[in-house]
Amino acid sequence: MGNEVFTRLEELGLTIPAVVPPVAAYVPAVQTNNHVYVSGQLPMVDGKLVAAGLVGADVTPEQAKELARQAGLNALAAVHALVGLDKVVRVVKIVGFVASAPGFTGQPGVINGASELFAEVFGEAGRHARSAVGVSSLPLNTPVEVEAIFEVA
Repeated sequence: MGNEVFTRLEELGLTIPAVVPPVAAYVPAVQTNNHVYVSGQLPMVDGKLVAAGLVGADVTPEQAKELARQAGLNALAAVHALVGLDKVVRVVKIVGFVASAPGFTGQPGVINGASELFAEVFGEAGRHARSAVGVSSLPLNTPVEVEAIFEVA
C-alpha cells in the first residue's frame, strides 16, 4: 500500500480523524505479530456520537450506512495511530453490529458503509471477510459499531 493510501484518502476527500478515546477499560487497537486488532469503533466525530437509537426505528438504514462508514474511518484512525496506514497490507475481517428495531433485517446493507470505505481506500486489499450482526442495543445507544482486523507489514 505504502503512501498510495494517503493519495487515495485525499482523492476521496477524507481526513483521518483523531483516535476516539476508549469509553471503557480497553485500548483502541493492539498489534500482535503482523495483525492489528481494532476495538469496536462507534460513529463519533469530535468526541460526540453522531446519532443514537435503533436502526429501522430511530435511524434509517441509509443514515446507519453513513454511520458505519464513520465508524470505519475511526477504525482507520486507530490503525494509523498505532502503526501507520502505510503499513496496511490488507483488511482481513470486519465485524459490524447494528442496534436493530424488531423485524429489521438489513444489517448487511448497513455494514456496507464500512466495507465500501475500506475497498475505496485500499482497493482489492480492502476486500475482507465479514459478519454483520443485529443486536438489541449497543454502548451509548449507538446505532452501529465496527471492529476490524488488519494485516500489516
